[in-house]
Amino acid sequence: QVQLVESGGGLVQAGGSLRLSCVASELTFDSYAMGWFRQTPGKEREFVAAITRSSSSTTYADSAEGRFTISRDNAKNTVYLQMNSLKFEDTAVYYCAAGLVLATTARYYSYWGQGTQVTVSS
Repeated sequence: QVQLVESGGGLVQAGGSLRLSCVASELTFDSYAMGWFRQTPGKEREFVAAITRSSSSTTYADSAEGRFTISRDNAKNTVYLQMNSLKFEDTAVYYCAAGLVLATTARYYSYWGQGTQVTVSS
């Protein structure tokens, strides 16, 4: 059974940094593009960043561009999201996801983690 497990969330002051990790198991990791999404109560899941299988290409939401960096280590079956200059509005549950293509839309991702809470205090 495929599992994606996120970690690294927590409480941070505005302007601070966090690094999220997502470890995949029972998945041919290097066959999948990986993405990060986030969600706040009452809102739809929002795209944050995505990376191709070989790390040859990345794409970011406008809100993440210049502050967040997605990367992956296929040897460790792990994808990362380095988040710098965090803002109050970055507060959300962050999810990693695996899909067959690089996409900014949630419906293109087949597997999802359970999420990790990121709270940014102002």
